[in-house]
Amino acid sequence: MSGISAEPSYVVMQPTTLCNLACGYCYLPFRRENWKMPVAVAEAVAAEVAGFAGSGRFSVVWHGGEPLAAGPDHLAALVAPFGAGVEHHVQTNATLIDDAWCEFFIAHDVRVSVSVDGPRERNGDRVDRGGKPAYDLITKGIEALQRHGIPFSALCVVSEPRPGVATELYDYFLGLGCEVLGINVEEQEGVNLRLNRHDPAAVTAFWAELVGAWRAAPRIHLREVEWSLRYAAAVLDGTADGLLPRQLDPIPTVAHDGSVVLLSPELAGFHDPRYGDFTSGNVLTTPLRRILAEAAATPWIGEFLEGVEGCRRSCPYFGFCGGAHAANRYFEHGRFDVTETNHCRNSKIRLLEGVLDHARDHQATAV
Repeated sequence: MSGISAEPSYVVMQPTTLCNLACGYCYLPFRRENWKMPVAVAEAVAAEVAGFAGSGRFSVVWHGGEPLAAGPDHLAALVAPFGAGVEHHVQTNATLIDDAWCEFFIAHDVRVSVSVDGPRERNGDRVDRGGKPAYDLITKGIEALQRHGIPFSALCVVSEPRPGVATELYDYFLGLGCEVLGINVEEQEGVNLRLNRHDPAAVTAFWAELVGAWRAAPRIHLREVEWSLRYAAAVLDGTADGLLPRQLDPIPTVAHDGSVVLLSPELAGFHDPRYGDFTSGNVLTTPLRRILAEAAATPWIGEFLEGVEGCRRSCPYFGFCGGAHAANRYFEHGRFDVTETNHCRNSKIRLLEGVLDHARDHQATAV
């Protein structure tokens, strides 16, 4: 891995800063503001994306605030400039989904991912601005998707990764009917200052239990576990060196005003005396392709790449994760050239250890 690629595999777009919920672990700084993306921003991105999409499948991910808070007419106007070869995805809290939104998803071929943290009692952080639980509205939105036969993915934030939780969660999502499940252990980032330190043995056991639950009924694509198993298999057959990309995906995040933050969407909207506002340009004044080509000129990115090299030299797990994420480095340590973070301990190191522990215990049982 060397440097940042100028060819992204997807772009994140913020149609609005507004969110109708006030989740306890949310990292977004402007979720109470209703700042909508002008169509001119989408047009500028679409003009560049056409070139990226020509080399294969390309995704545009509409991500918050709450994207549906932009309203169907405005979101349709933002989607319109993008042509063939582009897949549209939306990450939503599902509370606003109704029959009209389902018709929108079908008409615009939008792939849907919903944020829900498991059974009702696991959604204590998912509340509206008045502190009222949002779970019933979430499930009502999911039921609308099901009525219309729209497949969906799910994203689950886990604040207590420990034994007993994993099986409960997996059984819930099996019953929910999602096709893909992503598990995010809560992260300390953005405006969420809650510490994410956990007992290493408990986190490892959580992941090992999740692998066991999935293997007993592998009817969901389980994002983290499947990637871990691919890595373990590649290590065994000697092909692990080919798993990580040669260059980092830039993951351009285009904020509502057209400003672009690379590598970590979670940095958008923040400012630091040393690093400024973390942006690398604005699509209204500079083509996205040029912003990507000149990424190394952004001051904090050079420091981040030094940190990645530090991970490569010092961490035996580097081949699995490719180095700690930029936002986690910054929000946990205040800089980018550090290496290990609580996030990589919880969601990379303990994950792989949990997969290996399950494999060891399963082998011992089989014998």
